[in-house]
Amino acid sequence: MAGRKAVHVGLLPWSAFGHLMPHFQLALALAKAGVHVSFISTPKNLNRLPGVPPCLSPYITLVPIPLPKLPGDPLPEGAEATVDIPFDKIPFLKLALDLAEPSVRKFVADHPNPPDWMIVDFNATWICDISRDFQIPIVFFSVFTPVFLAFYAPFLSSSRPRSEIGSLMSPPKIDGSTVAYRQYDAAKVHDEVFEKNDSGLSDVERTVKIISASQAIVVRSCYEFDVDYLKYYSDYSGKRVIPLGLLPPEKPQKSEFEANSPWKSTFEWLDQQNPQSVVFVGFGSECKLTKDEIHKIARGLELSEVPFIWSLRKPDWAGDSDALPDGFQDRTAERGIVSMGWAPQMEILGHPAIGGSLFHGGWGSAIETLQLGHRLVLLPFIVDQPLNTRLLVEKGLAVEVERKEEDGSFSGEDIAKALKEAMASEEGEKIRMRATEIAAIFGDTKLNQRYIEKFVEFLKNGDSNQECPSL
Repeated sequence: MAGRKAVHVGLLPWSAFGHLMPHFQLALALAKAGVHVSFISTPKNLNRLPGVPPCLSPYITLVPIPLPKLPGDPLPEGAEATVDIPFDKIPFLKLALDLAEPSVRKFVADHPNPPDWMIVDFNATWICDISRDFQIPIVFFSVFTPVFLAFYAPFLSSSRPRSEIGSLMSPPKIDGSTVAYRQYDAAKVHDEVFEKNDSGLSDVERTVKIISASQAIVVRSCYEFDVDYLKYYSDYSGKRVIPLGLLPPEKPQKSEFEANSPWKSTFEWLDQQNPQSVVFVGFGSECKLTKDEIHKIARGLELSEVPFIWSLRKPDWAGDSDALPDGFQDRTAERGIVSMGWAPQMEILGHPAIGGSLFHGGWGSAIETLQLGHRLVLLPFIVDQPLNTRLLVEKGLAVEVERKEEDGSFSGEDIAKALKEAMASEEGEKIRMRATEIAAIFGDTKLNQRYIEKFVEFLKNGDSNQECPSL
């Protein structure tokens, strides 16, 4: 690689938008640094990504690979990402993508300038064979936090990973760490992560194979925020662990909406609210809330008396009916707005009236909100979200909604209590001050750029002894 003018990397994300978007943000960051990127995914997923800026189009090539059909067609027609399918169909999506190996192999074999590196997600274990056959080194890009990797380190360091439910309820051996699953999290996570599914492999088995074949592991974090967990996982795994910075999305500019835009009245309403008084509520497209969960969140918002904007994706179970409790929007009309479907989320989050966010604790959403200095109210649901939540609470940045220990259920009163604590209490003021401090890190463009520059140096040199930025 020493004589090459530019590095060429292939990016191969898992087909969930919580993975596709961080990979796309990494592609943009690498392209800005002069790295050529081949972004590999299915046609529909590529079409749903944001557009590549014209100035970066010479550096980013979108590579469509067809999603093979499975016998019996267990996936709905046109489904290419987890957002398109119910949770129990996700293993079949993994199985279908396992059959995409010939398409990626052909791309590599036929390319006049094959990738120098493959930067890959946890799922496509067959990339290890392509790596071996074409002598292309692998980098594992974990979209999860260093705390997630640190917590799972004992399970990711075995060729035959096994776990008892009780072992998921103890934090990693880091001074002061409280990060672990609760009783109600542990059983569910154990089944989702450690048990073989219809794809033939468990998620942990897939991850172990990718990590074992990788020359380095890159994570979306920085030493300024996560030094203890980064060092712990690096020491435990024996692998080169490289922080990428936080890959924050660009901070929104003040938006001007046309007179006939449905969002004009929303931003006019925001303009009338007190600074940092409104909570943004959003659980994204991947988190498929039940009727009971939506109604309890609605009751909590109503009881809290906190002003809010709720971006709610209409659930499949609602059909032609209203997903919200009867009369909810009428009773809260003076202090709340509910938007069904797409919303200009970054523009809303960037408005001075927004002071907090209620969401699931996903790392991408946390980065979006923390770069703006918001208080966090967290209601986690799947795999990494409970660990992220406990980390953010540990760091004084969040309030977690209380649940019953035995079954994880929560009430509207639990939602209201957490909202009031974050937005209207002395403890909430401490969280606001801490969030303001962290925003200076998360939103520091130059700091995050330095991490990308160091990673690009690694890609150019392949130097396993190269040092990354430190405190």
